[in-house]
Amino acid sequence: MNSYFYNKIVLITGGASGIGNIMGRLVLERGGSLVIWDINTELMNSVASEFEHLGTVKTYKVDVSKPEEIKEMAQKVKQDVGFLDVVINNAGIVVGKFFHEHTEAEILRTMDINAVGPMLVAHAFLPEMVEQNSGYICNIASSAGLISNPKMAVYVASKWAVIGFSDSLRLDLKKLKKNIGVTTVTPFYIKTGMFEGVKSIIPLIEPEDAARQIIDGIEAKKAFVSMPWSVRFVRFGQALLSVNQFDKYIGGWGGIYKTMDKFTGRKS
Repeated sequence: MNSYFYNKIVLITGGASGIGNIMGRLVLERGGSLVIWDINTELMNSVASEFEHLGTVKTYKVDVSKPEEIKEMAQKVKQDVGFLDVVINNAGIVVGKFFHEHTEAEILRTMDINAVGPMLVAHAFLPEMVEQNSGYICNIASSAGLISNPKMAVYVASKWAVIGFSDSLRLDLKKLKKNIGVTTVTPFYIKTGMFEGVKSIIPLIEPEDAARQIIDGIEAKKAFVSMPWSVRFVRFGQALLSVNQFDKYIGGWGGIYKTMDKFTGRKS
């Protein structure tokens, strides 16, 4: 039985590194063709060369914080490869600081890449999907979109926005009776350079495992992919406990509120 991705064209933003890179490999291994959007041309070229034996890979330098670049490159992709079957909004950044320490530029760039970018990328390709009554959009959010955390105010805000947008989009398409799937992904910390220095009682997720769960989740047409499974109980805990109790038991004893204390992030 063929994979859902067989003969499909898949766009992955931030696809040159981290789980974006791994998801791209999995797509190709399952018979799909790959389109990578990233800001790192050298890294994209390296990935394309590495993956060329697996199938068709096309790369485009795109900064998803820039609306005009998204528009321009979306049009170029449509001209080059035609209809996109799947869009995976994976590009993201994190700046781990107390809120007052952020610069205005950091706040705007984080929101533009993490929150506005996925909306504009989806908006660029969705009309054709609606017209053809076919397609899939996957938005990589975070468990940080479900729970607040010190030194993550801007990142948390961006991921709360992604979850709200993504699941509302799913309901839009359901109400319109369109055969277009939407998956929202809410992982705990993934063991990549992006979260270097994070310390947690809960084990960080291996990139290969995270990527595989996302790709499997799209194939299974899951509305939500949560990693680990316990992430699903965050809202339950918030409903059951008072704010002070949640802060004490989950944030304090559970160690969640200490995870960013030693954060360094990816070195430039």
